[in-house]
Amino acid sequence: MFRKNIEKSCLYCVYGEKLKSNDDLLCSKYGVTAPRCDCRAFRYAPLKRIPEEKISFDFSNSDFTVNISGKAEN
Repeated sequence: MFRKNIEKSCLYCVYGEKLKSNDDLLCSKYGVTAPRCDCRAFRYAPLKRIPEEKISFDFSNSDFTVNISGKAEN
């Protein structure tokens, strides 16, 4: 998210605003652009990046119990 070599994309630019009607963006510098367009005016806005989905794990209560007696449970 905070890498130095961010791929230039209007999706993550401070000048780009997503249009509600379609997938295009409204750039305050260049007007309507495609989402993956890049230009010289690109300035990265980290808060515009949408994080990937979280990985869900299936745990049970027995995964978090501690055996104090020293005997292994099977």
